[in-house]
Amino acid sequence: MSLKFDVDAPTLNRYVMNNTKDAELVLLLNSLATSFKLIASAVGRAGVAQLYGLAGEVNSTGDDQKKLDVMSNDMMINALVNSGVCSVLVSEENEEPIIVPADKAGKFCVAFDPLDGSSNIDCNVSVGTIFSVYEKKDGSVNDLLRSGAECICAGYCTYSSATELVFTFQGSTVEGFCLDPTIGEFVHTRFDMKFPADGGKRIYSCNEGNFIHWDQPIKDAVEAFKNGIDGKPYTARYVGSMVADIHRTLLYGGIYIYPADKKSPNGKLRCLYEGIPMALIIEQAGGIASTGYFEGKIGRVAELTPDAIHCKCPIIMGGPRDVGVIYDCYKKAGIETPTL
Repeated sequence: MSLKFDVDAPTLNRYVMNNTKDAELVLLLNSLATSFKLIASAVGRAGVAQLYGLAGEVNSTGDDQKKLDVMSNDMMINALVNSGVCSVLVSEENEEPIIVPADKAGKFCVAFDPLDGSSNIDCNVSVGTIFSVYEKKDGSVNDLLRSGAECICAGYCTYSSATELVFTFQGSTVEGFCLDPTIGEFVHTRFDMKFPADGGKRIYSCNEGNFIHWDQPIKDAVEAFKNGIDGKPYTARYVGSMVADIHRTLLYGGIYIYPADKKSPNGKLRCLYEGIPMALIIEQAGGIASTGYFEGKIGRVAELTPDAIHCKCPIIMGGPRDVGVIYDCYKKAGIETPTL
């Protein structure tokens, strides 16, 4: 019997308590996990429950909202407001921040994209949730408009053939948990996740439909990937769901590119609940999370300070081998690059 059933399952709650000794942080991650389970159920039943299609609204950044966007957002807000440990919430789906009532407020501020990649949901492509956590200072939205260096926890949950949660605490390792539907708990399945030491598979991931808008070093780097580094061409893989593309990049290696360009000079991805949390995960797994050439220099995404809750940033994320190719192209253009 013990070969089939784990009588001592290493659950998410146990991991958080053992590694932080912070009961409120356990409550926060438990509330997030509850919302992920609800979203996973809704995504899995979307066709049967007629949850495909548009909701007839637009979100904070002007994107058409899907029915599942609205539902996922409500699930996360309800779970976090009623957790008793949150003070301020920011969602991609809400134009304004959500201030938790004083009688339910706690010490954490959470920013999240409830259903990243939802434009793909009607064709059954992987989607996910991304979140970042900060500690409360004064209980206002300014608590979230801080450098990524002050983010205390970040993670994502991907909904596909399995529901996987990947997260990290500031200064710690990256850990992965898989939802076991037989017990309804996230179980620890990936330990101290790292980018492959040799760079892993030769994969580049970007929306090449934007090629004409990119700066020349980015064009040169993508051409180098296509034509081959050391005689070995790279494979193109682009899902269009950031969670899916980053999860693959973290596990297999390669590079994910969504740079600033002529069409979107500030980048396209949201800094607070996409760029910063993914940067924290990537860096603590041994990778590099760069802005590319942005605001006159090449910097780290994790050092950006959002100037608005829905502001955007460019992203180049991968291992040193592949980010180094882009940096070399910037060097040839006379742009100072960080040391890898």
